[in-house]
Amino acid sequence: MTLKPADLPFAERLDRLAEVAVRVGLNLRPGQELVMTAPLDAVPLARAITVQAYKAGASLVTTLFGDDAATLARFAHAPDSAFDTAAGWLYGGMAEAFRAGAARLAISGDDPSLLAGQDSDKVARANRARSKAYVPALELIANFATNWTIVSAATPAWARTVFPDLAEDEAVARLWDAIFAASRVDGPDPIAAWERHNADLHARTVWLNDQNFAALRFRGPGTDLTVGLADDHEWCGGASTSRSGILCNANIPTEEVFTTPHKARVDGSVTSTKPLSYQGTLIDGIRVRFEGGRIVEATARTGADVLARVLDTDAGARRLGEVALVPASSAISASGLLFYNTLYDENAASHIALGQAYSKCFRNGGADFSEADLAERGANRSLIHIDWMIGSAEIDVDGLAADGRAVPVMRRGEWV
Repeated sequence: MTLKPADLPFAERLDRLAEVAVRVGLNLRPGQELVMTAPLDAVPLARAITVQAYKAGASLVTTLFGDDAATLARFAHAPDSAFDTAAGWLYGGMAEAFRAGAARLAISGDDPSLLAGQDSDKVARANRARSKAYVPALELIANFATNWTIVSAATPAWARTVFPDLAEDEAVARLWDAIFAASRVDGPDPIAAWERHNADLHARTVWLNDQNFAALRFRGPGTDLTVGLADDHEWCGGASTSRSGILCNANIPTEEVFTTPHKARVDGSVTSTKPLSYQGTLIDGIRVRFEGGRIVEATARTGADVLARVLDTDAGARRLGEVALVPASSAISASGLLFYNTLYDENAASHIALGQAYSKCFRNGGADFSEADLAERGANRSLIHIDWMIGSAEIDVDGLAADGRAVPVMRRGEWV
């Protein structure tokens, strides 16, 4: 009997995901180092990726593991002053590795509610300290200086959040099934499936770039938002070439095409369509109003205090650094699941991101532009980059030409 991919042993499916992460996500080159971060519960996937990386010719794989219990110990026992401290030496070392050509891989799978019961002021201060310390590495990632990717592992805490009515073992198994499916691991040839998917996303970006819209307008329940696009913006999606010349997929999975908004040309109101899980806090029912590119009013049903502190991170935190289009019928949306994980939920719906812009989303070599060049074109600068979802099957999107002409882009969440 021939097994269907979904009936394959778990270890084989895990190995397929690791191969996709290394060959599609990173396109790791012989002789290249890999720096990987992962939660402790993701050790099996981290090991599988390590094997695939060495098979691809990696010279060295270095993995840094995070521990939720250690994180909670800090909030339970550390002195108050400790929450203004971050491991700058660690992030500086990561930046040094990226500048030397190392690839970056992050395995996500953290507990979405880990810090929900902790002091919100301490959470905000710790996040701010980490964001500041992470700047040297974040700038290299945001500028696509090297090949990088994010992939996910099903962890017990995350699985319990997604499937609260199931026993833990069953919840973890169901979440793995969803990850494998969304990552295109369950088909007969995952690598070929990614090649076809990347071609589809590329075709979308070509059309949008040919249109050269001045703005996008989102309309639907609780939303009437005009997002002006940065001067000389360029749409990206699927596989992209890093500044080091390596074609890679930054997100596994990915369903989006995205570009850079103009930081001063966003106006109107928008309501989130899915909760935002932000570093252990769930922020739901977000509603904000923009004037001249800046959020001037913001509310949320839950996590409002954390949202307020996020918006006060720095001068750019109330402005947009990304706008992305995702069809409501995407594979992740079709699963019917709320993942409480931005990597997945952002690929179920069109979204915007507060904070830092991607410099690569500009024509004529944006990744090489100076900060002054980027600012002149409207790119935002911030310590943060936080995606949250605004699309659904009830949202229409129009592209607005420079002369004001409206061109339908999406109707009821689907490409026209």
